[in-house]
Parts: sequence; structure tokens; C-alpha cells
Amino acid sequence: EVQLVESGGGSVQAGGSLRLSCVLPEYVGCRGWFRQPPGKEREGVAVNDRYDGIEYAEFVKGRFTISRDNVKNTVYLQMNTLKPEETAVYYCAARRGFCTMVRSDFTYGGQGTQVTVSS
Repeated sequence: EVQLVESGGGSVQAGGSLRLSCVLPEYVGCRGWFRQPPGKEREGVAVNDRYDGIEYAEFVKGRFTISRDNVKNTVYLQMNTLKPEETAVYYCAARRGFCTMVRSDFTYGGQGTQVTVSS
């Protein structure tokens, strides 16, 4: 699996914001973000396809925004109004095919960046 590198994680108080970034190795059909809270399963957060179609997990709608810069081959995740229960390792992922919210469908993945939200 080609390794991606996420950046932008950190610690923030509840209600705060963070912006995650991930540089992709090449143009891909789908790029997205997943997260894994401590002691829980990894879950899909948001994905963006080649036609700029976007899908968000219900629990982030209205607060998170996924976007991309095709020139820089970078995908971003703007996270606003963060909650303590969103403390997790956030992972970037990409694949050549169509988008899904299933991490195992993705070819490229990163080591993750820690996001800690304090109350």
C-alpha cells in the first residue's frame, strides 16, 4: 500500500476547529478521510470523487468539509465545532476507482494524525 502523509492534527478545545491535509501520490478517482476513536472501529468521515461528488458521514454533516486542490494533489478536511467524542486518529485514504465509505476498499493509506478534543 502506498503511504500517504497526513498533517494538521493536534489538540483543540470543544467547539474548536482544525484543518487536516494529505498529499496524494497521483490523481485518484476517490480520496477521503476516516477516523478511529480509541477502542472503537475505524469509520468513514467523508469522501470526494473525481466528479467532485461528496459523501459525509451523518455525524459530521454541517460541521466538516472535504475539499481538494488538484494542482497540489492535496485533499483537506476542515473540521469545525469539534466534540470531545471526535477524539481519534484521522486517516487519509485514496483509490483509483469509485468512492465508498469502506476503508478496506482503498489502495492508498496513511499512518494517521491524532486529533484530541478536550471538553
